[in-house]
Amino acid sequence: MKYVDEYRDPVMAEYLIEEIRRLAEEPISIMEICGGHTHAIFRAGIDQVLEPQIRFLHGPGCPVCVTPIEKIDRAIALARRPKTIIATYGDMLRVPGSESTLMKEKAKGAQVKMVYSSLDAVALAEKHPDFEVVFFAVGFETTIPANGFSILRARELGLRNYSVLCNHVLVPPVIRFLLEDPDVQIDAFIGPGHVGTVVGSEDYRFIAEEFGRPVVISGFEPNDILQSVYMILKQRQEGRRQVEIQYSRAVKPEGNVRARAVLNRIFEPVDQEWRGIGTIPRSGMAIREEFRDYDAEFKFQSALTLSPAQESPACICGEITKGVKEPWQCESFGTACTPDNPIGTCMVSSEGTCAAYYKYQFLKRAAGGMLG
Repeated sequence: MKYVDEYRDPVMAEYLIEEIRRLAEEPISIMEICGGHTHAIFRAGIDQVLEPQIRFLHGPGCPVCVTPIEKIDRAIALARRPKTIIATYGDMLRVPGSESTLMKEKAKGAQVKMVYSSLDAVALAEKHPDFEVVFFAVGFETTIPANGFSILRARELGLRNYSVLCNHVLVPPVIRFLLEDPDVQIDAFIGPGHVGTVVGSEDYRFIAEEFGRPVVISGFEPNDILQSVYMILKQRQEGRRQVEIQYSRAVKPEGNVRARAVLNRIFEPVDQEWRGIGTIPRSGMAIREEFRDYDAEFKFQSALTLSPAQESPACICGEITKGVKEPWQCESFGTACTPDNPIGTCMVSSEGTCAAYYKYQFLKRAAGGMLG
């Protein structure tokens, strides 16, 4: 008998779709926070199957997309320093700054390296003791512990040429920010599964208790997402507003205690700028004073006094990541702004909303005369 992955089982998918249609007595807007969920929804066509009763809003769950332009400009300034290596993830290379990108700086001769983890950057610092190696760290709670561990590892090795340009952001504060914005209408949340593996579910209780919205922390396979939508609708039918875990094979209520310990040892909460959204109180994590020697912004502060950042006036990524507008409403989408020539961050990242729309729906809608 042919093995069928239960998380992609078509029979189970059909059952869940029918149950969702039965329970969805009125339209509901559900925001998925994680960019991985956004792409999974489009890739499987879940948004089309569940329309019009279920409307998915695509939240600010792409760390590349919400990195402020000032941080990109600082990374570029460091890349221009002599005997300096900038190490970062592949998506960050093409993110537009005020006037350049790390990829363009690399083409001009800057030492910009793509790495798969912060420990790769530590290895670069070991290999090149005559260079300053700066790891440009972005990400939510999922990646913060590993990047904190890289600092511990560099200290253990006695490396003085390793530092981190940090842009870590937290999910709960941005959700609170969105729920307090009168322009944003969200009925429920699909919680980020990967973040949940680190922080668990307790950090999201305020969404249900203070704002009365259901939350279901979901996995990334088609049936994970369908089951999460079903669980949200079941809560509404029964008059419950709770935080539930669908992704129980990976997420525990308490999260990963050891990872959280590293996170809290190395980093502390700070007010954080989110690209296109604004400053959100205590929504970022900065390196603690104890580890300041590994903080690139402290270590190279004299080189990071820059002119004010210049965002493209054609970009509406902020409104897209808040769920207020869709990519179709951007005049540059699919014309001046494409994955090969991105104006905004939502088109750059593999988790960006604009990238998902372009990859999975652009050609079909354009062919049908629906674009614009």
